[in-house]
Amino acid sequence: MKIPSYGNVCRPGSGAGAFFASILVWGVGMGCFGAVFNNFLVELYGISGLQRGLLEFLRETPGVMLVAILAALHGMSDWKVLRLGTACSLAAALLLLVPVPFAGVVPIVVLWALGEHLVMPVRQSIALSIAKEGRSGESLGIVTGAIGAGNVAGSLAVAAVFFFGARIVGPGNARVLYSTVFAIVALLIAASLGVASAVREPGLAGRARPSFFFRRKYWRFYVLELFYGARKQVFFTFGPFVLVKIYRMPTQRVAALFALSALLTAIWGGRLIGRLVDRWGYRNVMIWDTVVLFFVCLLYGYARDMFSLPVATVVVCVNYVLDAVLSNASMATNLYARTLADSQEELTATLTSGISVNHVVTVAFALVGGFVFDRWGPGVLFAFAAAMALANSAFALTVPKPAPARREAA
Repeated sequence: MKIPSYGNVCRPGSGAGAFFASILVWGVGMGCFGAVFNNFLVELYGISGLQRGLLEFLRETPGVMLVAILAALHGMSDWKVLRLGTACSLAAALLLLVPVPFAGVVPIVVLWALGEHLVMPVRQSIALSIAKEGRSGESLGIVTGAIGAGNVAGSLAVAAVFFFGARIVGPGNARVLYSTVFAIVALLIAASLGVASAVREPGLAGRARPSFFFRRKYWRFYVLELFYGARKQVFFTFGPFVLVKIYRMPTQRVAALFALSALLTAIWGGRLIGRLVDRWGYRNVMIWDTVVLFFVCLLYGYARDMFSLPVATVVVCVNYVLDAVLSNASMATNLYARTLADSQEELTATLTSGISVNHVVTVAFALVGGFVFDRWGPGVLFAFAAAMALANSAFALTVPKPAPARREAA
């Protein structure tokens, strides 16, 4: 899939081509991994909601520790951290090729997550650093579009592997199919690392970042990240789990749904929201996207109680796609942080702190969410996410309106 043109958005000589290519290939690998992960856990290990919550608690631990981890790496540039994170995920993908009991899967998943979390803040920071004046939102949108395009390809690859592979190896050899997918993931992540390593570092993010960085002026940004972490945890962890555990969707159908949501994001979702942020301002986007999300969460949680199974299945699939598109609006919060930052290094440190802050809620709710899922079902779980969405909108109203002279950051 074609990456949206970046020639008019990014500065010449900024390394944008290599950056977006690496992110695109990374997205393909992530798409493959995400499309099989929940089916892999349920089909091969038969995990419960509580076990899924426990695994997510451990998987999100690197996010909580991210400030400390990047503090130890504060002498590294953003590009070098990008490469290090990619290498960690590559190692995890290779380890998943070895059949192990569930206890052995846990540390491998944590290693994968470490790489994923290392990439998160520097990916956003590099995208902002290479953007031309007034095109910050579009640059972030291109990153989202590239990841989305990669996710489309990755999800479709998984659907093809399971659709055709099951006919070749037979339905009783699911582990062979999962190993095939993980081998593809390893090749893709290795290619992403190669692209990111082959180019000479442009030097835009080469100075050392502050180590531990929390400042009072960012307090609204931190609170917004707390709300985002709470609602993200529910949908990211238990959204796909509901599809597999409650609606019994096979891997190829889950992969097809992932591909559809990624396709919509890649074609227009990320770029459109980026333009809306540039045109309407980060404050308005932060307010209204979570109002829509409130209804998305309620329908997702209670569809099975409100409709027949066929209708409920369609409803949850539509709402899953809507959540994927709405999650791109988190770029508005990053742009708000940029208006407060005094330097690129301070921005990277702030985005890193924000990820750690939202993961405090994420890990705290992972175990609770698994218990709630097993005890009361997905409805109560997603009602909580809906309440967090409204709280996010209410708090976003307290964010000062950007001054006209600073609207380029919006």
